[in-house]
Amino acid sequence: MVLAIEEKIIAALLAHGRREEPNEACGYLAAKDGVVCRHFELTNIDAAPDHYAMDPAEQFAVIRQIRAEGLQLAAVYHSHPETPARPSIEDLRLAHDPKVIYVIVSLMAGVVPVRAFRIRQGTETEVPLKVVAGAR
Repeated sequence: MVLAIEEKIIAALLAHGRREEPNEACGYLAAKDGVVCRHFELTNIDAAPDHYAMDPAEQFAVIRQIRAEGLQLAAVYHSHPETPARPSIEDLRLAHDPKVIYVIVSLMAGVVPVRAFRIRQGTETEVPLKVVAGAR
């Protein structure tokens, strides 16, 4: 399994993370034909620098929008303002759906900025990212 993601989405995730600093940013990624081509920014209702919680009403609205646009939910993303792009102990503890891909965006200098993972029973497995040029 590889997660294909458009280059512009990587840039948008980093920008979203920077706008939300010092708190974590969060949202959904949607795909068309197996390539992530849209991101949907959600509110971190906890407004915290070390974890996130999504607003359930926003989540449902975005899922409806994704379906209405003929896209598929591909992943959940969130940022780590001060740590690398790898699941934290909190991320491992709170990941309840083993089918979900979790994309983590690090705002630290000198680290890989975006990585993806599946988390099953507290154990992470990295999902390779394939960055592709998007439609112009």
